[in-house]
Amino acid sequence: MKKSTLLLLITAGIGYQAYAQKIETTPQMSSEVGIEPIKQGNWMVGGSIGNLGYSFEAKSFNIALQPRAGYFVSDGLAIGAQANLGLATVKDADNEWTYGVAPFVRYYFPNAGSTTGRFFGQGDIGISGSSKGKDVALAVGANVGYAHFITRTVALEATFGYNYSKANINTGSGASGLGVGLGFQIYLPGKR
Repeated sequence: MKKSTLLLLITAGIGYQAYAQKIETTPQMSSEVGIEPIKQGNWMVGGSIGNLGYSFEAKSFNIALQPRAGYFVSDGLAIGAQANLGLATVKDADNEWTYGVAPFVRYYFPNAGSTTGRFFGQGDIGISGSSKGKDVALAVGANVGYAHFITRTVALEATFGYNYSKANINTGSGASGLGVGLGFQIYLPGKR
């Protein structure tokens, strides 16, 4: 009886160890993951956060949000609109809120990227303003970025670009600068 119990325990132990060594692989996404969402007729909805920073010298904090929505008029080419919402806080001064709206054009490069992502370029031109002034400004932006698809319909994005805002059209003063942004997009299938 003791030998059969010992043999049963050894067999169970070997079986348990063999089960513990089972390696499960995660299925890879298909190569269509970076292609299918950017087909003609689909929609994109999402946004980005950029110009996030704190200046120790000026004791100021900046943040900008850009919600956007677009429609793919052809494979890889989307047009849409985005809102620009920003906040700048400075110690011992009033906060400055910025706002704007701009149509945009975004193009996903067909052979640039991987099976789970695509490089893109985006341009926008619109109007903007701030809580410190009554003038409406011309706002122009040109950005490049990379969209990494974490699922078949959701992508995380990183962008880098140049933005210009002409604060007062009558006097010719303006502001410009380079910016970095992080965001996400949800790609919705359209009617086919």
